[in-house]
Amino acid sequence: MELDAVDLALLRELQNDARQTNRDLAAKTGVSPSTSLERVRLLRERGLITGYHAALDLTAVGRPVQALISVRIRPPARPVIEGFREWAQQLPEVIAMFVTSGAYDFLLHIAVPDVNGVYAFVIDRLTERREVADVQTILAYEHVQSRVIAPAEPAPERPRPTRRAR
Repeated sequence: MELDAVDLALLRELQNDARQTNRDLAAKTGVSPSTSLERVRLLRERGLITGYHAALDLTAVGRPVQALISVRIRPPARPVIEGFREWAQQLPEVIAMFVTSGAYDFLLHIAVPDVNGVYAFVIDRLTERREVADVQTILAYEHVQSRVIAPAEPAPERPRPTRRAR
């Protein structure tokens, strides 16, 4: 998908503050308000902008302790994996989930009130599930997250080999 400098500027500014007015967004990106509005509409239609969300302070909402929990599922069959994924994504402690390759099938990112909450999540929730074969828990001291993600640059075109005349 081709993105020009205006698209990139709009995406950057919206990631910094999605609540700003279109007029402010246009001024910050150096385009007219009508251009800004149309470009943002096109970015949504093309699927680059998937939504607007409020970022919460986990400490302020009573969940200051975060952990990453690797989960191995057995048997590793599609219905079992999908069933666990559907169950886990409904848990209020889970703030992110990755389906992974390697030694573990899932990586759960949880946020809870305290260390006892991590223990209760692992012991009372995860290990009660029949398909959970193993878990590994890593307590996070700090979560640093990038607020702005730039789209990947297109791969440079490789020069085509030239044919030598015979």
